[in-house]
Amino acid sequence: MILETETCSTIKIAYRKVMKLMGNRFEITVVSEDEANAYEKIDKAIAEISRIEKLLTTFSDDSQTNLINRNAGIKPVKVDKEMFDIINRSIRISEITQGAFDISYGSIDKRLWNFDKNMTELPDPVIAKKSVHLINFKNILLNEKKCTVYLKEKGMRIGFGGIGKGYAAERAKIILQQIGVESGIVNASGDLCAWGLQPDGEEWTIGIADPNAARTSFSYLSVSNAAIATSGNYEKFITIDGKRYSHTIDPKTGLPVTGIKSVTIISPNAEIADAMATPVMIMGIKVGLDLVNQLKGIECIIVDDNDKIYTSKNINLH
Repeated sequence: MILETETCSTIKIAYRKVMKLMGNRFEITVVSEDEANAYEKIDKAIAEISRIEKLLTTFSDDSQTNLINRNAGIKPVKVDKEMFDIINRSIRISEITQGAFDISYGSIDKRLWNFDKNMTELPDPVIAKKSVHLINFKNILLNEKKCTVYLKEKGMRIGFGGIGKGYAAERAKIILQQIGVESGIVNASGDLCAWGLQPDGEEWTIGIADPNAARTSFSYLSVSNAAIATSGNYEKFITIDGKRYSHTIDPKTGLPVTGIKSVTIISPNAEIADAMATPVMIMGIKVGLDLVNQLKGIECIIVDDNDKIYTSKNINLH
């Protein structure tokens, strides 16, 4: 529907669609003068996210991810260049974060960490450490010439839970921009990218989730042409002896991260924002902020267990 003013000039409206994709709630917003055209374009973004879901999923036997995993310790697997490039970028992020980000986390023994009401005590630290012995990005071997991926150790598994949503959001944004959407937001359960301006000409206002009340915001950022991702211990956790343990596992110890309630990353790219949020949480406040302050175009907000807020150098909170 096109709305008109008295002078017959068109009015831009933000049209939204919400759906479940990649096991998460996606909300796609485009600013348009035409309702039918807006939803047609949103559907093209949805198709792109669905395509990426099929590429990266571990829930389909014939996905390239599972093909790589089934051949761990056996042989290299030829993959699409897109898959090769995602894994290659993931390894680079692992190098930057000293292994705090690692897509080979899929090999962790989930029996130790089911995060349900039946879990009443922490696993033995020695057993926990043994459970992560297969997590090692250095054992993901790439052959660029042959476009193959080989997991060196039998039992290794890769997964894209730490980067997949961000990649999908970034790709959806690119598709929308290519078909003429000048302003919009792709929100993948809190991992989002925004570009252009709101219908009133203002920048998009993005709330930073309050880790003590995830459905509310403790602060706001005005953004345009930026991506934001948050990792928090409020998403999935257990409480043992009055202490909250996050579902985020340190790949070096096999034990949950403590001391930080949430990490929010602001970046020009949704994939990078998504991939950096969890490793900063694992690295801790000082090391995490030191890293972020060295990376061009990336900013960070950290909330610790005592609700103290830490930010990287160029953050302007409202």
